[in-house]
Amino acid sequence: MSTDAPVTNRLDAERIEALIDARFPQIHSGGRTLLIEEAGQHNARVRLKHHERHTRPGGTVSGAAMFTLADFAVYVAIIAALGEVGLDAVTTNLNINFLTKPEPRDLVATVRLIRLGRRLAVGEAQIYSDGMRDMVAHAIATYALPTRDR
Repeated sequence: MSTDAPVTNRLDAERIEALIDARFPQIHSGGRTLLIEEAGQHNARVRLKHHERHTRPGGTVSGAAMFTLADFAVYVAIIAALGEVGLDAVTTNLNINFLTKPEPRDLVATVRLIRLGRRLAVGEAQIYSDGMRDMVAHAIATYALPTRDR
């Protein structure tokens, strides 16, 4: 992984969740379904708990729910790497490929940051149905990072 940005103030999953609850509580509007399971130096693991609001006709998880999971999981990895300043990062692009029809169950996204530069971060999210081995979606997200003092 390439990194140009100074990496300081790394946060664990519990601290990231507390920061998001304080600064971005609307992500849990309608109930808490996004759970941060792990957050590391350049990675994260986030679970989307199954809920009927994520199920579309045909009995599968909606693309919008998978998109939200991928976007949020990359955001968590950025916050884990940059600390509280990462909360101000914004999505500039997210490309997702839906690979197979997931069953209506929890989804888990594993993320690794591919690049963490001064202005942009790029992360890869792999999404799996809980307990299944085949990937259901793959996403690449780019985030604009807040300006930081050097």
